[in-house]
Amino acid sequence: MANAAKSRWADAEEDAAFEEKRRREKEKKEEKKRLKAIEKAKKEATEAARKASAASGQQQDNADDGVDNHGRPSKRRKFTPERDDGRRVPPRNGGTSQGQGGGERRIVAAPEGGLLRLTGGALPEPCRSVERYDKLNDIEEGAYGWVSRAKDQSTGEVVALKRLKLDAADRGGVPVTGLREIQLLKDCSHRNIVQLREVVVGDRRPIDNILLVLEFVEHDIKSILEDMPQPFLASEVKTLLRQLAAGVAYLHGRWILHRDLKTSNLLLNNRGQLKIADFGMARYYSEDDTSSSNGGNTYLTPLVVTLWYRAPELLLGARRYGRPVDMWSVGCIFGELLTREPLLQGKNEADELARIFDLCGVPTDATWPGFRRLPNVRALRLPPSTSPAASKSTVTSIRAKFPLLTTAGCQLLSSLLSLDPEKRPTADEMLNHEYFRQDPRAKQEAMFPTFPSKAGQERRRRRNTPNAPQRGAAAAELGSVDFSGIFGEREKEERGAGFSLRMV
Repeated sequence: MANAAKSRWADAEEDAAFEEKRRREKEKKEEKKRLKAIEKAKKEATEAARKASAASGQQQDNADDGVDNHGRPSKRRKFTPERDDGRRVPPRNGGTSQGQGGGERRIVAAPEGGLLRLTGGALPEPCRSVERYDKLNDIEEGAYGWVSRAKDQSTGEVVALKRLKLDAADRGGVPVTGLREIQLLKDCSHRNIVQLREVVVGDRRPIDNILLVLEFVEHDIKSILEDMPQPFLASEVKTLLRQLAAGVAYLHGRWILHRDLKTSNLLLNNRGQLKIADFGMARYYSEDDTSSSNGGNTYLTPLVVTLWYRAPELLLGARRYGRPVDMWSVGCIFGELLTREPLLQGKNEADELARIFDLCGVPTDATWPGFRRLPNVRALRLPPSTSPAASKSTVTSIRAKFPLLTTAGCQLLSSLLSLDPEKRPTADEMLNHEYFRQDPRAKQEAMFPTFPSKAGQERRRRRNTPNAPQRGAAAAELGSVDFSGIFGEREKEERGAGFSLRMV
């Protein structure tokens, strides 16, 4: 069979050689272009560096001469020098120096690393996982989260985990109450404020599982008052009140309103130390928030503080308030510590106001100036100022309700429960009150009594001790019992070298 005819389009050997030659020439041209581009880039970089160096020198000369690149006088810039400890100090003569001849003032150059260098803080470490903690038991459910007891796997320390309540329908993310609580607790460091250790997240859906790791405190005051058969002693009440006032003074000194002070938010450990907790309603405030004379537009919501501890100005719809709302709550806590029951247990806002007016008297223009300008006052029907209810004194009511309280204690409690917010003492003034200097003095924290912890699932110990005989019960008959062996062989006992008495 004859061989197949070769196609006339097949590549011959000379065609292959020609293609190889063209490829090599193309590669040489591309290599030349690349080398030329590199050389050009080097020249441009060298030229740019030379121009930048020349411009920097010109600017330095112009700065020394007080003119810019266009010959105009340059702006005077004040620089803040730094001290040896890193803190900034104000420059002398406003940051400029006067010439010896009293002529033109010159700019003092800032040292290297001065005011013009903006240094950003390092990025925070990511939140750890909640799986590092072993849950022990649930404690309680609050208005803004669930609280449970857990143990750190690495250190074995027992802590409290508070999981923030997040609304699934809310697409705004973490609520502002949770953000405020985290921010405020991170900014606070005081022995009477609960400590925030860290913020942890869940592994599955971190945005839905944000937990605050708080120090574990064994008790809350409300649970202790419910279980106590008798109220606290006067010295113990003073111990708790002084710590509460110290914590509130710290918060107010840092422009923080708690806005939910009550006995269930006051924790007590087994060393007699009180700590303020639950900052879900807390927030920063300023003088603009409390003064109604300025033209600011900052308003605060009156729907804060648990009803039984809410100040009368909040019940009347005040939109500008400050530290006195917390001090009213402190006064309600004071009365609750004395009787083991909340002082003003109103069923609703109107009933709460009625109970307040029954204890403190009906407000008048003399006892509470300007109260008629509050929004909810126009809906009230108050008795005339000449009625016995209007002339009722808070001190008289407090003395009648707490007959065992001293005169100084009555004065302090009545001032805390003053209808006029301006007449309530501050936390610092409360600490310096005469009530704490009178006997009995405040009991030392180390001597404070301890209680079984419900949060720690501790049970009250029951000792197997005999009980007293019941009234009317028949006496037990011993019957015939032989006691002769009790005193047997007493003569073999070792006798000391003492003396003996003999009757004569």
